[in-house]
Amino acid sequence: MDHTMKNRFIALYVENDVGVLAKVSGLFSGKSYNLQSLTVGMTERDDVSRMTICVSSDDVTFEQIKKQLNSMVEVIKVLDLTCVPVCMKEILYAKIKNLDHDGMDAVFRIAETFRVRVKDIGIDSLILECMQTERKNNELVALLKQQFHNKVEIVRGGPVAIESISTTDSK
Repeated sequence: MDHTMKNRFIALYVENDVGVLAKVSGLFSGKSYNLQSLTVGMTERDDVSRMTICVSSDDVTFEQIKKQLNSMVEVIKVLDLTCVPVCMKEILYAKIKNLDHDGMDAVFRIAETFRVRVKDIGIDSLILECMQTERKNNELVALLKQQFHNKVEIVRGGPVAIESISTTDSK
């Protein structure tokens, strides 16, 4: 067993009922598991939601987490996505404020390089909309913070993932 702490991903199918999200997140806080992100949304079925969970843990703890999730009544299915090919993206919005003309040009160049959309624009500010991998979003955030310091406001959603059809790993 590997005792290295690393990010691991779980897809969780749950009953779409009031309180299920609280129970799942309560499991993590109650056991002091390091929950990195939790994204939840509807599936093709109205009565089923799918959660994408990222947890930082070692192998032993990760196995405990999966067992505890499987034992919850509201949980329909637990999928370990850590070592399988998946399509995974994370949404991120970056607002960059108080820009002069050169700063505005620089943000447009960054947006073009990272292939992200300029979603909204004002006289001295703009908002970028990014749907990239977590790694790519981390790189974008680091660059924006480096170049624009305290002029940057970041809002991120957790990753959403689905198992790939082909064997190509798309993380």
